[in-house]
Amino acid sequence: MPDVVIRKSGLSVEEIFHEGGPEPEKPLVRASAIAVIHNPFAGRYEPDIQGFMDDLKPLGLQMARRLVDALGGVANVQGYGKGAIVGGAGELEHGALWHVPGGYAMREVLGDARAIVPSTKKVGSPGTRLDVPVTHINASYVRSHFDAMEIGLNDSPKSDELLLVLIMTSGARIHARVGGLEADDIEGQDGLR
Repeated sequence: MPDVVIRKSGLSVEEIFHEGGPEPEKPLVRASAIAVIHNPFAGRYEPDIQGFMDDLKPLGLQMARRLVDALGGVANVQGYGKGAIVGGAGELEHGALWHVPGGYAMREVLGDARAIVPSTKKVGSPGTRLDVPVTHINASYVRSHFDAMEIGLNDSPKSDELLLVLIMTSGARIHARVGGLEADDIEGQDGLR
């Protein structure tokens, strides 16, 4: 398969100290790692694209490790998500190539994460923004960790590019109080509860 050619990458870290209520003991930290790469399938239909997922695995691992470092270690990571924006000469399926290398990279780096990594993707032009969903790393039904992070770069993706993103967070939304399964009550057997 083709080489992974990176044009640019980015790392963004947010610290949320409050949402209008009392300040928590620790701020919520949300971080995104972005890579903008050449889309080797742009401008044409290619029936066999699966092999490119293997080529993307090292990039996924590199990005996941950057996020763990940004959050101060594996023990500080409680939420995750992933996404892709496909440039206009590509197709939505090219963004789906990120599912395996992005999701499994985070799960591998985190060790025992059991929940499916939520994902989103779309086709867009330079400057397109993407709301990437986030859930708890071990149980998808933990409502306090349902979140999203908006990402994007002003010049990306160009028509023949893919913008790939991974997100990790340090905990629940600030002031989460809508009930449901609590993080302390996770059984951790099936990735759901």
